[in-house]
Amino acid sequence: MFLENTVNHKEQFGWIEVICGSMFSGKTEELIRRLKRAKFARQKVEIFKPALDKRYDENMVISHDSNEIRSTPVPAAANIPILAEGVDVVGIDEAQFFDDEIVRVCNDLANKGVRVIVAGLDMDFKGNPFGPMPNLMATAEYVTKVHAVCTRTGNLAQYSYRKSQNDDLVLLGEVNEYEPLSRAAFYKAMLRDKVRNMKVHDAQEISSKPKNTNA
Repeated sequence: MFLENTVNHKEQFGWIEVICGSMFSGKTEELIRRLKRAKFARQKVEIFKPALDKRYDENMVISHDSNEIRSTPVPAAANIPILAEGVDVVGIDEAQFFDDEIVRVCNDLANKGVRVIVAGLDMDFKGNPFGPMPNLMATAEYVTKVHAVCTRTGNLAQYSYRKSQNDDLVLLGEVNEYEPLSRAAFYKAMLRDKVRNMKVHDAQEISSKPKNTNA
């Protein structure tokens, strides 16, 4: 379990904590846990999330286990410093959906003495690094990678496999769109999808060819 930095010095800078992992790994759950501990310690806390995330509630950050904490939806990372003036702790959920400016924002806040806690997907549905998350992980003092349980093997899962055929990078969804998979299960699923797509493509090409109408 992550233990908060308890060093107390009047000239101490803040720091950045990143909580990352796949869908259903408990990222938001851990974010809420840390933020509630900070509130219990009577620290001034502000929580932000991208305005496009309205899956459960427009103003609440809610985990898959229904734990929740009030947040402020923002359209861009540049809005956060204005709204975080004078706070001790800043929490940011779904950081992968923010623009690259989020990295500078987090570092500026930390340099001003703020503890910044960021949660987000480290990989997209294709298994590639997601948005600004790699840079956030590189500049953070603390990185916690949490895991889900693979729905096919029971092993630790680190991939978010998209079950639907939608190829958009950003697709907010739940268990009907995504499932957590281990490396082996993800590789097999992606290979199967590739073969299926090739068959569909070949069938479409055959059907589009003009038929020979000569007697």
